Amino acid sequence: MQHPDHVLFKGEKSFPALAACEHFAGNEKFIRKAFALQEDLGPVFDVTCDCEDGAPAGKEREHALMIAGLVNDVANTRERAGVRIHDPAHAVFRQDVDILVGESGTRLAYITVPKVTAHDQTAKAIEYIHDSSLKAGLATPPPIHVIVETQGALRDVFEIASLPGLQAVVFGLLDFVSDHRGAIAASAMRSPGQFQHHLVTRAKTEISAAALAHGLIPTHNPCLVFDDRTIPREDARIAREEFGFLRMYSIHPAQIEPIVEAMRPSATDVKRAADILLAAQNADWGPVSHDGEMHDRASYRYFWDVLKRARTTGAELPAAAENSFFPRDFPTLAGTEKLDL
Repeated sequence: MQHPDHVLFKGEKSFPALAACEHFAGNEKFIRKAFALQEDLGPVFDVTCDCEDGAPAGKEREHALMIAGLVNDVANTRERAGVRIHDPAHAVFRQDVDILVGESGTRLAYITVPKVTAHDQTAKAIEYIHDSSLKAGLATPPPIHVIVETQGALRDVFEIASLPGLQAVVFGLLDFVSDHRGAIAASAMRSPGQFQHHLVTRAKTEISAAALAHGLIPTHNPCLVFDDRTIPREDARIAREEFGFLRMYSIHPAQIEPIVEAMRPSATDVKRAADILLAAQNADWGPVSHDGEMHDRASYRYFWDVLKRARTTGAELPAAAENSFFPRDFPTLAGTEKLDL
């Protein structure tokens, strides 16, 4: 039996299989707490160790070394810890890169670069990370995520998304609103305003479209509310269903499960996708009929993405689909990394 990745996407760039939630933590206590929660919940969220806002002024070097130590720590059992460094215009950008890549490059899940301002600046930042990785002896540089939170970056977002080495494009809502110098009201920094103001919704749409056009993961900004689970869940649902975002930031542990739940395909959708793909596999990936509808490779590609997203959000798959498409002894395929759920 041929695997969907081999049949449906032959010769194409693989699409990243990332967790639907990315949780931020800026100090040792919160990072260790996030690692423990990750161990309990499984790899349904990544941990981003923050060297930008988390670093005390004047102690950026010490903070970066502390982060590198935590990434290397035995507590990082899931191997899904990334880092957010200072922006390319900051004096310690290169220091952050050299410390983190040099000390823990092989264990970095990704490096997030904030506040990029234009295509050329982003390209130079990526080039420096790649050069630093080469000097550190890494076979491949860590994947790079960029945060679009300025008007200049939004202007160049399709060009930025085309750069090599990227894995995700992130929307930075708060800085984006601030960058408009009062032209956008503060109410657009949270719901419902963030999904109503035309300049903000335009940015969300452009970022998501640019990321998806270049095979990257569009990542949504965080929700500011953490004492009411319904609000981050609804933000994640709207981001997923209306804007095409496949991942969302969390800034509090209480937000993680609501975000994952909102990003998870329904049990009905998972079963339908599994049934259609199993029938297609039995038909050697030729057209099949299911519930009175005809399906071929165009729809198979869609349903395969549904199953992969179900898996990265911890949804239960029918046993037949699990055994056929995600067997434990099946070689890891690019873009479909095995998850221990």
